[in-house]
Amino acid sequence: MLYFDHCATTPPYEEVIEAVGEVMGKHYGNPSSIHKLGIDAERMLTKARDLIARLLQTSPDEIVFTSGGTESNNLAVLGAALQYGARGKHLITTAIEHASVYETFQYLERAGYEVTYVMPDGTGKVSAQSVLEAVRDDTMLVSVMHVNNEIGTIQPIEQIGRALQQNRRVLFHVDAVQSVGKIPVHPKQWGIDLLSASAHKIRGPRGAGLLYRRNGIQLQPVLIGGGQEGGLRSGTENVPGIVGFAKAFRMTMERREEAADRMAGLRSRLLSHINNISGLVYNGSERQTDMAPHIVHFSAPGIKSEVFVHALEEHDIYISTKSACSSGEDRPSRVLLALGADHSRASSGLRVSFSADHTPEQIDKLALAMESTLQQLRRYR
Repeated sequence: MLYFDHCATTPPYEEVIEAVGEVMGKHYGNPSSIHKLGIDAERMLTKARDLIARLLQTSPDEIVFTSGGTESNNLAVLGAALQYGARGKHLITTAIEHASVYETFQYLERAGYEVTYVMPDGTGKVSAQSVLEAVRDDTMLVSVMHVNNEIGTIQPIEQIGRALQQNRRVLFHVDAVQSVGKIPVHPKQWGIDLLSASAHKIRGPRGAGLLYRRNGIQLQPVLIGGGQEGGLRSGTENVPGIVGFAKAFRMTMERREEAADRMAGLRSRLLSHINNISGLVYNGSERQTDMAPHIVHFSAPGIKSEVFVHALEEHDIYISTKSACSSGEDRPSRVLLALGADHSRASSGLRVSFSADHTPEQIDKLALAMESTLQQLRRYR
């Protein structure tokens, strides 16, 4: 079996599985309880928060634990809009954000906010100039993802963040779910106010995520109740998941640079294969530095992406179409349409995402399977 869908979720480290199991079995106290089991759980939570803050080069009190990337994105966007709506009702995002950001902005539009959706170029990159030129006197939030979850283009987050620092009335949120652990991320240095990350994208457990919230930023909570996580995220903390998140974060960051170099080599190898297979069209920039090292996206115009994915399953190979949250939808990719792709190309997008543990031989096997699958499907069109 060859699994090439690491953007959707990653297989957890064995050490993470063991850590999560141990916490579930031995440290099951509620961290809000005042007895010894509760205090022990709270200490584990504090230790995990300290570790993650150190890895992100932030303060522990700037880390809010959530259930994952979607909740973090919702808390950032909704929480900021509700808290600072008096500053202005104008918001800025891009046309290629993950659904948990894009649809939240659409919700806010229906609630009376005005949203500017900045368009990318043909490679999926949004220019910092276009984002900054969209800022108005009544703008209170800008949200731009770091790595596009579908095609892998890296956005100019540092350039945008440093420029926005000159206007402290405008908050800057970054969806870093696909970049943390893959490429450098420096929220403090880059002027980021809010940043989202998820455990299961870096070989941690599902059900754990975080929102970095710069000190001084207030948010309206979207979950109301017991007041956990500094009042921002009510509900009993997922201590096993958070401990697993911290462990996966540490292990991933220890090998990040080496892993990125290895994945970049695998990406180049696969891209070379794709360029030599008639009928496949690459989506993204030809410049390696503009693209995340773990994602390759292409289209097979004339063939539905879902059909291609299921045909590859016959080879025991697993890739995906677009975001796992919307891969079951039978409609063209919103992201590819925003890039200017026609309906055929936007309906046939395919995403390969991998880890540093994959081998060149596995990439070659994938390419051979893609070529034979393409030939087979063409015969039945």
